[in-house]
Formats: sequence, C-alpha cells, structure tokens
Amino acid sequence: MVSTEEHGPACRAAWERTPDGKAVTDAIVVEDVGRTYADRRGRAAGEVTALSGVSLRVAPGEVHGLLGPNGAGKTTLCKILTTTLEPTTGSAWVLGLDVTRQSRAVRRSIGLVFGGDRGLYGRLSARENLWFWGAMYGLRRSVLRSRAELLLDRVGLLDRADSRVDTFSRGMKQRLHLARGLVGDPRVLILDEPTVGMDPVAALDFRTLVAELREEGRTVLLTTHDMAEAAAVCDRVSLIDRGRLIMTEDTDAVGRLLSSYERVVAQGVSAELARRVEAIAGVVAVRHEAGRLEAETEEPSATSSVLAVLAGAGVHQVSTARPDLSEVYLHLVGRRGMAVT
Repeated sequence: MVSTEEHGPACRAAWERTPDGKAVTDAIVVEDVGRTYADRRGRAAGEVTALSGVSLRVAPGEVHGLLGPNGAGKTTLCKILTTTLEPTTGSAWVLGLDVTRQSRAVRRSIGLVFGGDRGLYGRLSARENLWFWGAMYGLRRSVLRSRAELLLDRVGLLDRADSRVDTFSRGMKQRLHLARGLVGDPRVLILDEPTVGMDPVAALDFRTLVAELREEGRTVLLTTHDMAEAAAVCDRVSLIDRGRLIMTEDTDAVGRLLSSYERVVAQGVSAELARRVEAIAGVVAVRHEAGRLEAETEEPSATSSVLAVLAGAGVHQVSTARPDLSEVYLHLVGRRGMAVT
C-alpha cells in the first residue's frame, strides 16, 4: 500500500478533484434517494421501502458513520454508492461521479468492505486473495506484491499470509476484508459493519487504522449499530431508521442525545406503582409484568424521579442501564412521527 508519508497536502489536494480534474466539494453526495423492492410474499405483489428520501453529504477526508439498527437501510445505501444497486428515485455521486451513469469510474475510485465471506476465496491464501483483487484493479505485479505485504502487515495477518482463508476465524476474515478494501488504494472507502466478529484487540487496531486513513486524506463511510465505535472513529454520524434519515450531527452531539436515555429496572413493583412511574414527566416507556418493571427515561431528572418514587414505595431491587440503540431510535421516530425526513 502507498505509505502515509506519500499522502501529504499535495496528494490530498489531488484527491479532492474528480478524475477529469474538476474540484470536488463533497466526496459523497446523496440527494433524495429512495429504493423499493418487490414484495411477492403471499398472493398479492407489493413493494417494500428500504430507503425513502435520503439526502446526505460527506466531505473529502471525513470519516462518516451511518448509525442504525439492523434493517434500517444502511447496507442498501452502501450498495447504491458502490454501484451494486440502483436507486429507485433520486441521485447519488461519489467524487463527482454519478453512481448510475458513471459506475465503472466510481468502482475504480472506491474500496468496499461488506464483511462475511463475500469477496474472499477460502481455498486461496490471504496473500493470493489480495493478489487476485489487486489484479482486478489492474495493478502491476511489482506494485501488487509489495502492496499486499504492506497491507497484510497493517491488518496483523502477515504471519498467516500463506494460510488458506477457510482456516481463518471470522475476525481474521474481517481483517482480510479490510486489506482487500484497501488494495486498490481507494480515495473513498465504504465499510459495512467492519468490526463484526473482531475481538476487542482487533477492534482497537481497526480504530487506529481508520485514524490513519483520515490522516492520509481518504474519505471513509462506515455503517454500525455500535454508538461507542462510531464515537471513537467518526467525525460525524447520520442516524437512519426504517429507511429514513433522522439526523446528521457530529459525534459529540449524538452522544449527548443518546446518553440522555436511561432504563430503570425494578423487581416487586405493583400495578398501581407502575402506573405512578408511567405518569412521571420524562418517562417515555414502561413495561410491567409479574412484578418486574422496566421504565425508560429521556432525561436524567426523570431517572431521579423514578428512583425516588420506587424508593419511597419500599422497592429496593433496582438497577439502571442504558437502553440499546434500537430502543432509542424507536423513541426518536415515535416522537417525531411523520415529520422525520
């Protein structure tokens, strides 16, 4: 791979231009993109909406996270940006290139990591996999062999370079995917759930790698449902749910929003006491069954009020925790209703 030193200000300036020399103000532009699928379950044909009116801009050199629960539409948007899926409505550009009309040029400028077993050949070694994909990019043999060694070292697989990929753990395959995504020296890297299956040490190494990619002037778009991961590596994040973009903010702003939610769990709670908790301002959801209460709040003062009411009623088996991201999204979508855009 090209070394970090070779990606100085002059190179970054060149990367902020299209292949024909035009200035690029945004590395990724998505305008009012929608995507529907035919739904042929049952007797009647219908449509399933995967994306609806999504608009997004990512600056050159930015690390941008698409944050959302499974099924939110993150992978669909990545597939559109990587030209493997066409939008039903709207338009998208990568480095000033239309993903529909200039798909071949787009593919030459991006690196893609979808994870899983897709794109890896189990009977080949790690090194041979990178040779294959480098050849697909048209790299000269001398460049390809040198770059493969550097990438394998960078993702911690140099000692397993000659091992067949079908002997790798899931986390090792994911690290090889990262190397494969970089083999073409892309200006834009799109990562779909890049740390799935990685152990904590490998995930930490991944965060270091993303920081290096930012320093090299590359644009990174990654999807995740892990807020901690997004906060650690991203400049900004976009929250997406059920195909709609809820908001785009810097990571500090989104972190403050998500951290305001909390869950209170208590045992030995009567139905009457559960109704009292539900009536407290700032309590957004209450579940009560067989004496077990779960109350979710959207501000610290509401959590304090819930704890005070429970303690006053003699309930002492109480704990607090953060709700998971999908639950927070449900609150956001429910509160905004049809106003979500």
